[in-house]
Amino acid sequence: MRKFIERAIRKLPKLDDEQIRSLIRDLARENEQIEVVLDSMNDGVVVSDVENKLILFNKAAERLVPLSTSDMYERFVWGLIEDPEISAFLRQTLEQEDSVTDREFTLEAGSITRILSCSITPLVRNGHIQGNIFRIVDISEKRGREARLRRAESLASLTTLAAGVAHEIKNPLGSIGIHVQLLEKALKSAENVEQERIKGYLDVVNEEIDRLNRIVVDFLFAVRPMDVKLEDRDPNVVVHELLDFVRYELEHNNIVLKEELEEDLPWVQLDEKYFKQALMNIVKNAISAMPDGGTLTVSTRQRGDEVQLLIADTGIGMSDEVMAKIFEPYFTTKDFGSGIGLTLVYKVVKEHMGEISVSSQEGRGTTFTITLPIPQRERKLFGWTGEGGTGKGGTGEEKGVGEETGEIESGERE
Repeated sequence: MRKFIERAIRKLPKLDDEQIRSLIRDLARENEQIEVVLDSMNDGVVVSDVENKLILFNKAAERLVPLSTSDMYERFVWGLIEDPEISAFLRQTLEQEDSVTDREFTLEAGSITRILSCSITPLVRNGHIQGNIFRIVDISEKRGREARLRRAESLASLTTLAAGVAHEIKNPLGSIGIHVQLLEKALKSAENVEQERIKGYLDVVNEEIDRLNRIVVDFLFAVRPMDVKLEDRDPNVVVHELLDFVRYELEHNNIVLKEELEEDLPWVQLDEKYFKQALMNIVKNAISAMPDGGTLTVSTRQRGDEVQLLIADTGIGMSDEVMAKIFEPYFTTKDFGSGIGLTLVYKVVKEHMGEISVSSQEGRGTTFTITLPIPQRERKLFGWTGEGGTGKGGTGEEKGVGEETGEIESGERE
């Protein structure tokens, strides 16, 4: 379209009145089509020039963030936004020549609460910045679906946990009941009660009561919301500290530790206490999977906008059937243990907005992969020196600065 206009301008002196009118009608139709496309979008778009004055906006922008319509094209673009928080955000970002992606705001309009995701990116033409694009997306429905999905997942997990607890509690209760009956018979059958036999019955009862208490404690830890406090942390430092803590136990079990931590990883949001406990549970499983020794390889790497942590052992591995159930509550392949070690690992990773996966082959070891998102950082826009100037790069991301945990028993893969 631009080349067509340039050719038309060069030929303008040779055009008669009818040809000029036809050209203007064609341009008007093209402009109208662009307006129709913009106004048909669900996402709001506000475009400003290099002086932060309004160029254009669509109907969705006016609907999502009410705009002041008086003297629109004579004011700075942030002065058009009636919401003070979004207006201040827009002004600060544009004045500092920053680029921001997916900053969320909550707007109250009567009884309706709307969640908006706002992004500011440069408007670039021929390698030079001509202004900025302010994009507004209504993510209220998306957040509602996510909340409903979390509630459904929580309910399903709670149902599974409740069934597991009921099953686990039944056995010790039965044992307690039997030994209480034996105590009653012993007391009735003899005048001189054998104290050792009575003491044995009472010891069993006390052991079963302790077992019940552990089941309830593990259950409460699994269902209670975690008080996760996410802070910017260097993932390599957190992983190295945990491995230093377990290094002696690994050596004692004839396990060779290999650390392959990629340098200059971006910092991620972590709660050190919970995240280290999750890693500890995985390492404990790896130790139990290598009873005759082996190699534990822990590596980190960046993949796009995510950081990955891989924990690989050379142990006995798992079948596909076992691998499909390892994150389920109270599932275990051993005779002892709580059966929720990896369930808690899964929960911790989810609280960190991450993902965890496992790959394994029987006799060839197991690899757990934890994927964590890299926080979105504000990035400097390219410098602008006018139509004939040159741009300067500025896109480097800034780095940040810097009980009971359901630990599984050694020797169990859960």
